[in-house]
Amino acid sequence: MRGGVGQTGGVRVFAALLPPTEVVEELAEAVRALRRLPGTEDFRWTGRQDWHLTLAFYGEMPLAAVGGLEERLGRAAARRAAFELWLAGGGRFGDRVLWAGVGGDRTALARLATAARAAGRKAGAPHRETRRYHPHLTLARGARPLTARPLTARPEPDGAAGPRAWAAALDGFRSAAWCAGELVLMRSEPPEPGTPGARPRYTVRSAWPLQPPPSPPPAAPDR
Repeated sequence: MRGGVGQTGGVRVFAALLPPTEVVEELAEAVRALRRLPGTEDFRWTGRQDWHLTLAFYGEMPLAAVGGLEERLGRAAARRAAFELWLAGGGRFGDRVLWAGVGGDRTALARLATAARAAGRKAGAPHRETRRYHPHLTLARGARPLTARPLTARPEPDGAAGPRAWAAALDGFRSAAWCAGELVLMRSEPPEPGTPGARPRYTVRSAWPLQPPPSPPPAAPDR
């Protein structure tokens, strides 16, 4: 599926995995509780329709280069088997990001992210990620810098709302597990200039199935 072309003749793209509808519904319920806490009203919340697990961000690429990237991502997907994931807990990193954590086969997830990053380098993507991959699903961005560390569920002193109280809304959360079986290339479209609170819009540009997961070994016959 092909997206539109930006003003510079390129498209802003990234590789990702998309959680299934039932997992999105479970997370949305937990986020509703989180958004009722004092202090979260100034966050810029990511719409549930845009929830995803980023594997590699490429920046804005010329259309011709995106075609080469798509070929490489397709080959990467064909060489890897689907694997199990779930969402669990939450935290903060960077200076303004609130995220949901990821559980399951994080080794397979990291390997797929490494392959997606390599595809971008070989295709000439302008953005080269050098940080260690940290799987997460971005929920919101705050207006003020915040400490880069996982959140805990311990109460704040004197009961005040803050990072620990916000984390408590996600503490103990775990979604249903799902089989991550499709790699997607997403296009990020910037919001219209001058629109307060507007967020980028994400659309799927291309998608590739991973290989079926290995079958479990047959049970030993009874003796």
